[in-house]
Amino acid sequence: MSADTSKSTSSTPTSSPTAKPDPEHDLKSLPMAEVEKQLDTSPDGLSRAEAATRLRKYGPNEIVEHKTNALLKFLSYFWGPIPWMIEVAVILSGAVGHWPDFFIILLLLLANAVVGYTEERQAGHAIDALKDKLAVNARVKRDGEWSTPAARELVPGDVIRLRLGDIVPADARLLDGDEIEVDQSALTGESLSATCRPGAAVFSGSIIRRGEIGALVYATGTGTYFGKTAELVQDAHTVSHFQKAVLKIGNYLIVLAAVFVTVIVAVSLLRGDAVLTTLQFALVLTVAAIPVAMPTVLSVTMAVGARLLAKRKAVVSKLVAIEELAGVDVLCADKTGTLTQNSLTLGDPFSIGDTPADVILAGALASRDDNDDPIDLAVLGALPDKNALQPYTITHFEPFNPVDKRTEATVTDAHGTTFKVSKGVARTDGDGPWRFLGVLPLFDPPREDARSTIATAKAMGVSVKIVTGDAIAIAKETAAKVGLGTDILDAAGLGDVKKKETAAVAQSIETADGFAQVFPEHKYHIIDVLQQRGHIVGMTGDGVNDAPALKKADCGIAVSGATDAARAAAAIVLLTPGLSVIIDAVKESRKIFQRMNSYAMYRIAETLRVLLFVTGAILVFNFFPVTAIMIVMLALLNDGAILSIAYDNVRYKMKPEAWNMRLVLGIATVLGVVGPIAAFGLLYLGDRVFHLGRPELQTMMYLLLSVAGHLTIFLTRTRGPFWSIRPARIVIIAVLGTQAIATLIAGLGLFMHPLGWGWVAFVWGYAIIWALAGDRVKLLAYRILDPAPKSGTPDAAEPPTAQDSAHGTTLSAKATATVDPAAFHTDTDSGDPVYHDNDDCPYAAEIKTHHTDHPGTGHRRKCDWCAQHQQPVAAKR
Repeated sequence: MSADTSKSTSSTPTSSPTAKPDPEHDLKSLPMAEVEKQLDTSPDGLSRAEAATRLRKYGPNEIVEHKTNALLKFLSYFWGPIPWMIEVAVILSGAVGHWPDFFIILLLLLANAVVGYTEERQAGHAIDALKDKLAVNARVKRDGEWSTPAARELVPGDVIRLRLGDIVPADARLLDGDEIEVDQSALTGESLSATCRPGAAVFSGSIIRRGEIGALVYATGTGTYFGKTAELVQDAHTVSHFQKAVLKIGNYLIVLAAVFVTVIVAVSLLRGDAVLTTLQFALVLTVAAIPVAMPTVLSVTMAVGARLLAKRKAVVSKLVAIEELAGVDVLCADKTGTLTQNSLTLGDPFSIGDTPADVILAGALASRDDNDDPIDLAVLGALPDKNALQPYTITHFEPFNPVDKRTEATVTDAHGTTFKVSKGVARTDGDGPWRFLGVLPLFDPPREDARSTIATAKAMGVSVKIVTGDAIAIAKETAAKVGLGTDILDAAGLGDVKKKETAAVAQSIETADGFAQVFPEHKYHIIDVLQQRGHIVGMTGDGVNDAPALKKADCGIAVSGATDAARAAAAIVLLTPGLSVIIDAVKESRKIFQRMNSYAMYRIAETLRVLLFVTGAILVFNFFPVTAIMIVMLALLNDGAILSIAYDNVRYKMKPEAWNMRLVLGIATVLGVVGPIAAFGLLYLGDRVFHLGRPELQTMMYLLLSVAGHLTIFLTRTRGPFWSIRPARIVIIAVLGTQAIATLIAGLGLFMHPLGWGWVAFVWGYAIIWALAGDRVKLLAYRILDPAPKSGTPDAAEPPTAQDSAHGTTLSAKATATVDPAAFHTDTDSGDPVYHDNDDCPYAAEIKTHHTDHPGTGHRRKCDWCAQHQQPVAAKR
């Protein structure tokens, strides 16, 4: 029987409140009877009709987020170092009477503002949609029944239930029950929990650390002490390690541009060129070199990744968490609900003296069905007679807490005899001592996808460690069933948060397969030790006691069904159980890393291309090879096309990602030097061989820089030949679209001297030839700077599972004979086989048409198409 039956059974009020709670009366300190009178309610709560009436009167239990004025937000894009430089260039163009330059540069300024504002607004809408999925729910008693509406629907007069791990959804007064401990650090800054007894006030945003009790809501929304509901979604603009690396690249480009521009200005002034014209050109060149689009590309890429993960039931509360996941190499996973099904079933009880039915009955009396606790529901579900609890009345119930790890109830039977029961399993006879009754075995089987998911994680270079509060024997058994090792450490032997481990213990933590009998301080300590040893750590959790570890981890992940406190501390919240969605998130984050790595190489290479060529032409030939307006057009079209890289097709790597600045700068520098060589070659041909006039020559060089620059996108996006990964359709459309515009501008002579269509075709052919040559040079540079790992080295992929085939996972050569289906080809990047059913596979269409199966275990014959293309064929199992 529920403990609620001992409470008052007075009728539920249905009339409208006589008046809005009087702010002159302090509802947090008045006697409870007076509070109930003013709120026109009772411990039995409101009716649904009355709650709806009050919701219309008081409004939602939320603080309306302050929205920046749209116009002011748009105008903010005209304020800052980069906009200032463009604005100065506009003023200088007007001062010297270069009106075409004036209007085009002004157009660039407006275009940057419009693109930035639009993309940030769309990203903001995406995050708002994700926040809605993280809305806090509250347990509310209406019409005498408990329900869990959104916390925003709470009204003064509602009766709610607060449990361990809950975030208090509104200001409330505690009803009858045991004292609880409340974490009010968000309100007071005090780290120690406060003990609150019946009648005390608890405030919105506090966290229940111990106990369970009912409460009467007396203030909501703007009327709460805290002034707003708990903010579950963390600041989406936190700078991560990944963003810091990209920003360092941006700073490098700015310094590079400043050096070259200073040289140009100094030489031009020494030669007696017009000061205003020189300064205008220098400013515009700087604008073209600075990565204006970098913040927008970052935000768009993050928003795209968040939306993709949301479709897979993983809500990102910190966008930067997507980036952090790319480098995670250790994942500490809790057992229940993540590796197991979290659907407990009661086995055959072990009893001492009493019958098994008596043991089950004692456990059921120390359980509550309205708590939705898996253990309680398993015990109650095992009762042979569903009416077995009717003769008993629960006079006192002490819920489970993680300190003594038991639940206790005081019970009165039909004869008036009072005794205690404890789920663990024991009981007293009257006021006598505890008497051990027996053991209730509970089974929580592993999730069906746990083994294959863990195998995939291992193949991707992510070490999974089981972390559980259960005994070592249970942890070892579970670990063995899901494919983990059984080297499980007893967390009782580990230190707490402040302890510094010896090298030997730290080594054992690093190599262990998991940890048992873990307390909250142990989780925090384990993560701290792993981080000190250079690991990027992901951590899953669901309880209030997991919150410190979730915050400490590089990427905290709240699993399905997690408490509000855990969700608030986590960077990613899962809406479905299991590890598979985490692996999907890791794959997505690595794809995002690849896109940003490609963008970084492209941006550096293009900056070097323009700066080296323009500076060299001015110094050597005393000739401005492009005009200021041409540079503006280059920047405008480049920024418009590069945004598409956020949607590009990429292949995630089978190991954690990390910035290799030597490789990024090396490849970008090689491509950045090849570009000026090609440009000087065309300049020589146009000037000395074809004897073009200076205006025509400038238009020719503009078209080359534009076309060749955009072709560089296709070179930097792959490690192998540019055709090894099919570009996304949007990338192709963006590049071809912008280059069609650039071609029309050059051919028709818009804002510049017309070039003529014959010369336009010549420039296109010249650019394509040099792009093909540049691709060969890029492959050579990769071989020198970062040789591909040989088979069997740590970088090689581990044997995959059948699940991986649906995701196009890269396979090691030793796995090709044991994996279905028989459809994969040699990856040009790593030399490993890749499934043809991967959407990114360039041979997918041909395979579907030409490939034939060859049944028979161990048979490895090739079909005609595969033999022609040297593609290996795997055998059937």
